[in-house]
Amino acid sequence: MELFEKKFYESMTSKIALLNRITYYIVNRKGKQMRPMFVFLVAKMLSEKNEVNERTYRGASVIELIHTATLVHDDVVDDSNRRRGFFSINALWKNKIAVLVGDYLLSKGLLLSIDNGDFDLLRIISVAVREMSEGELLQIEKARRLDIVEDVYYEIIRKKTATLIASCCALGAKSVSEDESQVEAMRKFGELIGMAFQIKDDLFDYTDDAIGKPTGIDIKEQKMTLPLIYALNNCTPKEKSWCINSIKNHNKDKKRVKEVIQFVKDKNGLTYAEQKMVAFQQEALQILEKFPQSDYRDALSLMVNYVIERKK
Repeated sequence: MELFEKKFYESMTSKIALLNRITYYIVNRKGKQMRPMFVFLVAKMLSEKNEVNERTYRGASVIELIHTATLVHDDVVDDSNRRRGFFSINALWKNKIAVLVGDYLLSKGLLLSIDNGDFDLLRIISVAVREMSEGELLQIEKARRLDIVEDVYYEIIRKKTATLIASCCALGAKSVSEDESQVEAMRKFGELIGMAFQIKDDLFDYTDDAIGKPTGIDIKEQKMTLPLIYALNNCTPKEKSWCINSIKNHNKDKKRVKEVIQFVKDKNGLTYAEQKMVAFQQEALQILEKFPQSDYRDALSLMVNYVIERKK
């Protein structure tokens, strides 16, 4: 990971001083770095001598460049001033610069693959970029009507969140193995973790966070999450219209948001979402079990469990 961070920073450099200032700021405020970890652990698990190669490092850098680009753009789209506890790029340098920096990072990612002839890796990543955009737009389209069924919700989170983790795992596999069945197994493994990861995020909205009370942010933003979808599909028409009205017209009213959170809990929305999250997690672990036992397989199991046990 230390060597990766060095290579990742080098992959961002530019002759433009402003860009270098911003990319330096980005690199020093990194998050959990789960995505590159998935790339390296999968590659080590599948390679004959448990070694990673330059392609693995490039793949991890490309994923991180593109992931960072989407985060920078997301903050503009969401008009968000904070990212991981720090000011977002758009808060410090305004939207225009943030959009351009996102574009720059995206192009750097694509060129890193093209310059090295990693077209197979580029294909995996490009699919993820397309699906992430589709997922966001599908969510916006559906959120306007608040009538999401469970299948559509899964499609949204598969594209929005799971596809990037899936591409990390597929890319880690592809960087060391020509066996397409292994690459596909790892892609599926990553997708299942991504689904569990997003449901866990949904649950944070209803459970006590660091400040000791549910945040209800998703409700304020009128996002349809799994606990809410389940509650709306398992209540009376009267309750349903009250709940939808609360989310649409009273989402700034703290008392009303609290009541919606309680309503979802009373209808077993959280229990149901937790069961689904565990089902995705178990399915991911089953895929892992088909591979020979190794420290890297164990580490991947730990990562899967971390996804649903994490506190933030």
